[in-house]
Amino acid sequence: MKNKIAILGSTGSIGFTTLKIIKKDKKNFEIKLLSTNDNAKKIFKQAKEFNVKNVIIINPIKFNSWKSKFKKNKIKIYNNFTCINKIFKKKIDYSINAISGVDGLNPTLKIIKFSKRIAIANKESIICGWNLISKELKKYKTQFIPVDSEHFSIYQLIKNQNPSLIKKIVLTASGGPFFNRKQKKKISVQDALKHPNWKMGKKITIDSSTLVNKVFEVIEAKKIFNLKMKDISILVNQNSYIHAIVLFKNGIIKLLAHETKMDIPISNSIYEASAENKINSKDLNINKINNINLTKPEINQFKVLKILKLIPSKDSLFETVLITVNDELVDLFLNRKIEYKMISALLLKIINFKNLKKYCKVKPISIEQIYKTRNYVKRVVKTYVSKSY
Repeated sequence: MKNKIAILGSTGSIGFTTLKIIKKDKKNFEIKLLSTNDNAKKIFKQAKEFNVKNVIIINPIKFNSWKSKFKKNKIKIYNNFTCINKIFKKKIDYSINAISGVDGLNPTLKIIKFSKRIAIANKESIICGWNLISKELKKYKTQFIPVDSEHFSIYQLIKNQNPSLIKKIVLTASGGPFFNRKQKKKISVQDALKHPNWKMGKKITIDSSTLVNKVFEVIEAKKIFNLKMKDISILVNQNSYIHAIVLFKNGIIKLLAHETKMDIPISNSIYEASAENKINSKDLNINKINNINLTKPEINQFKVLKILKLIPSKDSLFETVLITVNDELVDLFLNRKIEYKMISALLLKIINFKNLKKYCKVKPISIEQIYKTRNYVKRVVKTYVSKSY
C-alpha cells in the first residue's frame, strides 16, 4: 500500500526537495495535496507529474486565472486551507509544512488532525504558535518531526533518551558571509545573499547573515524541547558540518554531523528508520571533522544576540512581534529601502517600543489573535520607517 502524503508549500525550496526525494521512490507514495501561494505554473507541472488530484493556490488572481486549466485536467483546485476538511476523511501517513512565514501556522493547525506524522520546516509557526500546535498534536495523537537541520539533529540526538538527563544544547551557526570579516561601509543585497554553505531562499539567507535566524532557532528549540533559555547556546562552525551538540548530565556528549543538504533531514522525516531511506551522501569528511573549530559569536558583530535576553520564559505574543518586525525590515532591505546595518539596529530599537514590549505578558490563545498582532506590528514598522528614514 502506498504512503499517502501532503506537501504544503510545494513550490519553494523545501517542497522542491521533498518532491525530488519522492520522485526516486514514486511507486511507494501517493501525493494527496500540494499547495502554493502564487506559483500556479510550477504547481500545475508538479500536479501533472505526480498525478495529484488536489491543489491549493492562495493568491486569488492566480487562482482565478488558472482554475479552468486545472479543472480541464481533472485536478480539484482550492484557494484556502479550509478545504483540508473536504479533501481528507481519515489520516494520511505524512504531511510536511514548508510554507514560509507566520502564514504557515493556519495550515499547520488544520492538517495536524489528518496526519499520522507531520514534519514542520516553518519555524515562524513554531515560534509564534507552539502552544496551539502542541495542543493539536496531543489532541489528535500526531507525531511531530522538526525539519530545520539543527532541530532535526537535536531530535535525533535525544530520541529514546530521558529528557531530564539533558544538561545543555548547542546550536551551531555558519556565521554567514561576514563572520570575522571587516564589513564594508555599505553592504549590497548581493553581498548579503552570498551564503558560504547553504543554498536557501533570500529571506532566510539574510536572516543567517545577521544571525537573527539563530536567535529564532534558540527560541524554537526552547519551545519544541521544553528547555530554558539558559540551557541553549550558540557556537559558530563555519563549515556547517556539525549541526547540534547535546550535553547530558551523565557525562556523555553527542553531536550530529551531515552534509549541507536539506535532503537529509527531509528524507529521514519521511522514512524514519525504514531501510528504504537511502541518500547519495558523501563519506565522512575527515578534513571537516579535523577542522570543527567551534567559536563563540561576538555580540559586537552580531548585535541581534541581545534579543535572547528579552525573550519571556513563557509563550507570549512578543515572539510574533519579533518575527514580524524582522520580516518587515528584511523586506525593506531586499527592496533597497534601508541599508543592511539598519536591519539589526532597527530590530533592536522597534521591539523595545513600549506599545510592543507589552506583548511579553500576553499569551497567544488563538490564531486570530496572532494574526491581528502581526498586522498591527506591520503598521507600526511601516509608519516608523516611513517617518524616520
